[in-house]
Amino acid sequence: MKNWIRNIVGLLVLLGIMSACGRSEEERSRILKVYNWADYIDEEVLAEFPKWYKEQTGEDIRIIYQVFDINEIMLTKIERGHEDFDLICPSEYIIERMLKKNLLLPIDRNFGKTPDYLNNVSPYIQEQLNKLSQPGRKTTDYVVPYMWGTAGLLYNKEFVADETVESWDCLWEPKFKSKILMKDSYRDAYGTAIIYAHTKELATGAVTVEQLMNDNSPEAIAKAESYLKKMKPNIAGWEADFGKEMMTKGKAWLNFTWSGDAVWAIEEAEAVGVELDYVVPQEGSNIWYDGWAIPKYARNVKAASYFIDYMCSPDVALRNMDAIGYVSAVATPEILEAKIDSTIEEVSDLSYFFGPKAKNIHIDPVQYPDKKVVERCAMIRDFGDRTELVLEMWSRVKGDNLNTGIVLLIFAVFGVLLVWLVYRRIRQYKQRKRFHRRRRRRW
Repeated sequence: MKNWIRNIVGLLVLLGIMSACGRSEEERSRILKVYNWADYIDEEVLAEFPKWYKEQTGEDIRIIYQVFDINEIMLTKIERGHEDFDLICPSEYIIERMLKKNLLLPIDRNFGKTPDYLNNVSPYIQEQLNKLSQPGRKTTDYVVPYMWGTAGLLYNKEFVADETVESWDCLWEPKFKSKILMKDSYRDAYGTAIIYAHTKELATGAVTVEQLMNDNSPEAIAKAESYLKKMKPNIAGWEADFGKEMMTKGKAWLNFTWSGDAVWAIEEAEAVGVELDYVVPQEGSNIWYDGWAIPKYARNVKAASYFIDYMCSPDVALRNMDAIGYVSAVATPEILEAKIDSTIEEVSDLSYFFGPKAKNIHIDPVQYPDKKVVERCAMIRDFGDRTELVLEMWSRVKGDNLNTGIVLLIFAVFGVLLVWLVYRRIRQYKQRKRFHRRRRRRW
């Protein structure tokens, strides 16, 4: 009888656990976990997605939204932590690494009655990302481009002439000592140094920007390190995000940065009477791409795929661009029409992006680089097993930033503190000793 009761209780417990698991799975299917860069989406666009998703599918969805500042942190959470984010936004080299390691799931394009907006992405951007494809895994089956841009120089026109920034040489000019801010990005810094180190070879056509930036041989790493160390006296700081604000306040004259940050800074600076501009030097530079992807451990592939589709609709793409300053990979006639600016005198050739009708248009050249600018730029690929060597080089470059005077000052301060602590301990010891003597005398 007791065994019979025990079996019934056990069955009820098991059914309870199964029921709880069922509810848990059901609840998770109504959650979309998004992991994106900070300040990289229009907040209203994000807030409106659940309503749009309900209209398309008849299902409720709740978004859990988290941000990261470094690609590698995001990758570690997926690769080692097996975190169940449904959607991530990696950069091109991390996309390549994740494809190699089979860490991405294919995007489900079965949207039912909902239009497939993924075809709105520029064929040029898709072609560039497909260079990252791996055997059996075509990039655009796993990734949909989101934003893209260039790396270049943001400069204060009051202190820096336009012709000065036509070459990367300005970063090494002594007259800009302590007036330059550099992105704290080992890949961009490496690419810039190695390009500048081969200026003559680039001019003669002996080598290309793409070949240089993706050469991570020990010799290339050593050369990049040498040039970066020569640049250091000019560097006022290595920044992740504060550079654009420093430039708007006139506290630095030059900032190696990304085009989207430059757009934000130029607009903010104009409001306070500071004139900034942005250029990609003639030698060439890095052109980068970020894209939406569904990681291996995602638990809501359906909602993630719908979110990507939502982000590729022209109106949403425009709102995101206006909010963050970067350029969407979406290239529809609606976006071209919205971005044409007749007040801009300069004419740009954007036929590579929007098609043959966009050969001569008035548009912001910072956001949308001319065809000639794009042709002298290239994508930096994943460094693979040489990544650690490049990171070690970067650590050495940044690590010995302190000059002799500062080092001596630090040692002097620590020396004074040490002497003071020793003095204090000796004084406390003597006071305790006197106290014990007095007590013995009383007794």
